[in-house]
Amino acid sequence: MIERIKNIDLDEQWDMIIKPQGHLFDLKLKDVWYYRDLLFLLVRRDFVSFYKQTILGPLWFFIQPFFTTITYTFIFGNLAHISTQDIPAPLFYMAGITAWNYFSDCLIKTSTVFKDNSDVFGKVYFPRLIMPLSVVLSNLIKFAVQMLMFFLMMSFYAYKGGTFHVTIYALLFPLLVIQMALLGLGSGMIISSLTTKYRDLAFLITFGVQLLMYSTTVVYPLSAAPEKYRWLIALNPLTPIIEAFRYGFLGRGSFTWISLGMSGLVTLCVAGFGIIIFNKVERNFIDTV
Repeated sequence: MIERIKNIDLDEQWDMIIKPQGHLFDLKLKDVWYYRDLLFLLVRRDFVSFYKQTILGPLWFFIQPFFTTITYTFIFGNLAHISTQDIPAPLFYMAGITAWNYFSDCLIKTSTVFKDNSDVFGKVYFPRLIMPLSVVLSNLIKFAVQMLMFFLMMSFYAYKGGTFHVTIYALLFPLLVIQMALLGLGSGMIISSLTTKYRDLAFLITFGVQLLMYSTTVVYPLSAAPEKYRWLIALNPLTPIIEAFRYGFLGRGSFTWISLGMSGLVTLCVAGFGIIIFNKVERNFIDTV
């Protein structure tokens, strides 16, 4: 009997072995690739559920940035008279809003991954990293729709003779999107991992993201920031990304390769640390959620 079992074990070939523990840097990236079909299904689910049972459906992707742009133009442009570097105010704010929305959506939705999916995590195995990755990819669809709206606005103001121009640095756009995605992913996973034990952090997410927006050059250019605070705003890793975004598509912005490189380095560190701590917490988070 023992010999028969031994022979069976030798003959069987497993394509995956699920282990209860692993070392800290075992990120299970091979498992993520193996479950890529599940990843695409989750992306489709997130996209469909966004406008399911709504009257306007995908039009909400356009409505939110459109009315936000109008509000910022009235408050920061007409009332506060904050400089937009001679760029038409709606176009200036739309550029910042489009980039910021993608990062903030990735951060906010990723930061609640453990809490929102605790029922699924406790019943079936799959690499947990798929959940935050699906958030980033599904938000990319929304970002693409809002970029279309941004390009339409650019075309309108170009026809009207607006004082802006596209530069060769617009070719950095894919790199900027990757940086925003990784920064939102890493930050969100760190917060999600911490909130499994410290629930108070969940109440600070929305408030903290709002404060972070005002410390980033979303509604003002870096050159318009007070001199004594400019260096602090420049240290924000999102600031070089948004400034490079505007410099590429609108020809205005405080763009330097050094600042963008430092932002990229911080992004890689945050993303790497986020994945590692997420991988560590997901082993036993079900006992505390």
